[in-house]
Amino acid sequence: MPETRAGTGAGAGTDTGADTDADADADADAGVSTGRTRAWASAALLVNLLLGVPAVVPVFLLWYFASNWPLAAIGWTQGEPTENDGMLPWFLFAGPIVIGFPLLWLLVNIALRRRTGWRPRLFWPVSALLTLGPTAVLMAVL
Repeated sequence: MPETRAGTGAGAGTDTGADTDADADADADAGVSTGRTRAWASAALLVNLLLGVPAVVPVFLLWYFASNWPLAAIGWTQGEPTENDGMLPWFLFAGPIVIGFPLLWLLVNIALRRRTGWRPRLFWPVSALLTLGPTAVLMAVL
């Protein structure tokens, strides 16, 4: 005789399968690896790697700013001699990029983190390293 779930109101042998999503979520919360959590984990890795491609721009902008002003002021780098535009381009163009990308990255990863079933101590460093991966490759090649 087929097994029925207590409290579902279904008769013997008439399991509707309505609890399968709830069971999968409960398994993911309990740390049980299911196909759904494995698929979301793969998606999270791929999304963070793909987010690393446009992340090259804000990382470069941060390095350019740091190397031309604060690091040049203390003598660690030499500033670009033709850099005389002031701070207005930074406020108008670079500022929204440097602030907007981390916000986008954070919102995407908060949504992915809930679905992967990974612990935050593992998810966030792996996500950050994967996002910085294309920048590191580009720096190594150039």
